[in-house]
Amino acid sequence: MCTLQLHLLLLVDLMLSETARPQPSSTARALPTSWGLEPVTPEVPTSAPPDSSESPNPWTLSMPVNATTDPFPALPICVCDLTPGTCDLNCCCDKDCDLLHPRTVFSFCLPGSVRSSSWVCVDNSLMFRSNSPFPSRIFTDSSGTTQFCVGVNNSKANYFQKLQTVNATNFQALAAEFGGQSFPSTPPETQPPVLFYRAGDPILTYYPSWSVVSLLRQPVAVGAGGLCAESNPAGFLESKSTTCPRFFRDLASSCTSEPALDAASYYNFRVLKVPRGMTDLQNMKFQVPVTLASQASPPLLAGNTCQNIVSQVVYEIETNGIFGIQKVSVSFRQTNLTVKPGVSLQQDFIVHFRAFQQSKAAAPAAPRSGNPGYLTGKPLLVLTGDTSHSMTLLQSEGNGLCSAKRHAVQFGVNAVSGCQLRPREVNCSHLQEEVYQTLHGRPRPEHIAIFGNADPAQRGGWTRILSRDCSVSAVNCTSCCLIPVSLEIQVLWAHLGLQSNPQAHVAGARFLYQCKSVQEHQRGIEVSLTTLVNFVDITQKPEPPRDQPRIDWKLPFDFFFPFKAALSRGASVQKDCLVLILCVLLLGLLNSQTK
Repeated sequence: MCTLQLHLLLLVDLMLSETARPQPSSTARALPTSWGLEPVTPEVPTSAPPDSSESPNPWTLSMPVNATTDPFPALPICVCDLTPGTCDLNCCCDKDCDLLHPRTVFSFCLPGSVRSSSWVCVDNSLMFRSNSPFPSRIFTDSSGTTQFCVGVNNSKANYFQKLQTVNATNFQALAAEFGGQSFPSTPPETQPPVLFYRAGDPILTYYPSWSVVSLLRQPVAVGAGGLCAESNPAGFLESKSTTCPRFFRDLASSCTSEPALDAASYYNFRVLKVPRGMTDLQNMKFQVPVTLASQASPPLLAGNTCQNIVSQVVYEIETNGIFGIQKVSVSFRQTNLTVKPGVSLQQDFIVHFRAFQQSKAAAPAAPRSGNPGYLTGKPLLVLTGDTSHSMTLLQSEGNGLCSAKRHAVQFGVNAVSGCQLRPREVNCSHLQEEVYQTLHGRPRPEHIAIFGNADPAQRGGWTRILSRDCSVSAVNCTSCCLIPVSLEIQVLWAHLGLQSNPQAHVAGARFLYQCKSVQEHQRGIEVSLTTLVNFVDITQKPEPPRDQPRIDWKLPFDFFFPFKAALSRGASVQKDCLVLILCVLLLGLLNSQTK
């Protein structure tokens, strides 16, 4: 009888062990396993995951030998590569830099130049060994807690947005639905230099005649009146142009005594190659003279005219990385000004940086406004015929009249400008043509670049600018001339591509004119003109993708599950199962009687 009991117990135990095994669902993902004596650690998202662009530290765990996942895959696009054939500053994906470890050279990596990644972290004390095929690192937060983190695939960071179609039919609807205004924030502060110039650092100058160290100045307009501020320093590697007016109460006395009007005041000094040149001002190898690239004459008061005064200053500075400034040249544009009370002068100051020993024989490639998507603040590219240039707005001189110079339209920056125009033409058709050219500039933009790296030779990268001119039928006066007085440039743009690294593109643009009628053949009139640009974001964000599948273990919920499963297999085994159940009950009765 004991032998029969033993056989029955073994039979029941085998059936229970076979049916009680966990059954993974069809959507389950295989988990990495290891036969070593190590604890199994669940993946718990950390509240502050580590920076995806942080370089590996000495405690970074090595990956398994059989792993096939590249922990730092190459980026398919490089959004900050804006200068062809030249290494862009802090652009860690620029192939022209030819750097194996860019972070050892750059102080930081620009957004979009490193791949975005997600991390899952747990307390480091819970980990004994990692066999994850993904890159893993150990981080210490501000409280001193050490965490073990594993980089995982993030489906949301690799989710593409679709391109929208904009035409004349839906342009107004999209502009009304997504219309809005935005303005840029203040620029970040720069750290003072130590041994070599960093981007944005002020450039040091030295006056040998007075043994004085100063800064290279680039006057800029400040205040409501836009007067010139002399104290504004030029930033290293920051090519920019500034314009400001100067007003003179007595130009006769200021003509030869005002340093801002004399070309010699812009090159009678030396530029320090690197900041450490201040430690030895007598050492000429740390100093670069400013050479003249054009003829410049001193100011001269001849009768009622102040001659040879400076109206434009252009600095060309050649740099060589951490070795600093290698060459500085300056060119001028001079003009004559009539001496009268309250006379004004508008001056332009341009500072341009380029790489040292760059070839001047071949025409340099035009800088991009993004690669591929537009970057905020970069020029808005337009096309006229086969010529690419920037879209511009009106610019006024010191007396309020329209200037030949124009403001460049910056992508994503809403702006408005105006000036007074004194037409030279009196004929209606010629007057209309002159005002139209003054509003939109010369040459008139015909197409606008969809992306910031558009090639003029590829017409598929450009879209035509829609235009609505003034209606001549609206004028009832026979001796009147209908002229435009306002131009509104509407630009519809949107983000597309990865949500973690979206690319801005122009979906469409149009010119809207507002007109008024003036008397034809009337001389000496002044027309107030206004131009404004409005950027409208029409991005439609899609539904986010689903999360990663989770493990769903299916376990039996009652003791009689193996018997129910056996009974469901068919009627042929029902008799055997009943006998088995009776044997188990009989065995239980016998055990209770023997006790």
